[in-house]
Amino acid sequence: EIPPDRLRAEADHRATQTSRQNTERVMVPIRPADTKQIGGGEDHRSFRFRAGLLLKSRSFMPEVISKLYYINIDHPGMRGMMGFKGYRGFTGPQVSFIPTSGQKGDSGEKGEKGDQGLSGPPGAQGPQGEMGTCPASCESAPGAPGLPGPPGPAGARGLPGVQGIVGATGVKGDKGDTGVAGQPGANGQKGDQGEQGICECTDGADGANGAPGEKGSKGDKGDSGAQGIQGPIGLKGAQGNMGLMGPPGPCSPAIQSAFSACINQSFPAANWPVPFPDILTNEQRHFDPNMGMYTAPVNGTYVFSFHLATNQKPLKVGLFRNFYPVARVTEASSLATASHTVVLHLSSRDQVWLQVKDSLTNGMFTDSESKSTFSGYLLYPDSCDAPLGRFFHPLPPTGGFSWNGPDGHTTTSPP
Repeated sequence: EIPPDRLRAEADHRATQTSRQNTERVMVPIRPADTKQIGGGEDHRSFRFRAGLLLKSRSFMPEVISKLYYINIDHPGMRGMMGFKGYRGFTGPQVSFIPTSGQKGDSGEKGEKGDQGLSGPPGAQGPQGEMGTCPASCESAPGAPGLPGPPGPAGARGLPGVQGIVGATGVKGDKGDTGVAGQPGANGQKGDQGEQGICECTDGADGANGAPGEKGSKGDKGDSGAQGIQGPIGLKGAQGNMGLMGPPGPCSPAIQSAFSACINQSFPAANWPVPFPDILTNEQRHFDPNMGMYTAPVNGTYVFSFHLATNQKPLKVGLFRNFYPVARVTEASSLATASHTVVLHLSSRDQVWLQVKDSLTNGMFTDSESKSTFSGYLLYPDSCDAPLGRFFHPLPPTGGFSWNGPDGHTTTSPP
């Protein structure tokens, strides 16, 4: 409960802050319940509002009045200063309270009619009705005809009907009006010339010359006339300046050299060039079939290859250039083929040939079913210098034909 002195002091403070025209100082009765609420922490603004309601309603009872206080109501004044915090109240006595049921209240007024509820599910089918009785006459009488119904929709288009019989010829009608004149027709073909008529007329006098007509427009350009006769040759002009040198052209004539040949006797002699007397091609005659030597006509790059059949003995064969071995091949199997290809750069008059090692490894073979060939050709020359003549004679070899070269054992005469 709020101390009376504090309430009275606040009322006096508010009264002094507001003019007397807008302030009414009244004594407000406070019920015990109101006093408890104020003591429980209700602010002054809420207390003033409820106190004004109590005063205006005049519904309080004298026996429930606890205290009377002065307070400003009706016209709100200016906001006052915040008061000091009060002291903590004492804890009240604990009262055991047993709730009891109150008396039943009076019945309320009848409420308004509610909204219509949702439709319920359909009920079960009822029992079958009683059998009806037939009247005096059970014959059915036709009823009155009903009103005509609305026209139905248009039906689908029917099939074309059968062609009817040709009707009889009708009576000739009256003559119609004359139609509009048609367009003139095309000119007909020219007729045959008629017979010459008899002229019994005389020539008339010549008429006066007519006036000259207007100048016509310029005609189209005519066709070019025939070429005229060539005129005489003019004098030789002065010699012009020398032009720039052009790029080098291709070699002309082309330098060619190629050969391919076969042996005609198996197991050639050792330490001597293998002869290939059966010529397949040797157009330039740069290959000597009896000696088995090829002589290079120009400086350039050459390709050589051999395919040698073997039988009964192993084969050790080498490709030689100017008495020095370049490549060696060994084929130990019988009924096989020893093959090899080399690319060499040769100078003019260099010589190339094949040579076996010895009589134990000279299994080079030939028959009607097997061939041993030696081939070569010029791939490209180093320059366009003229090659050796077609029928040139190579120089005879001056060294020995040794398997290991000039430092080994040599043979100076053919076998």
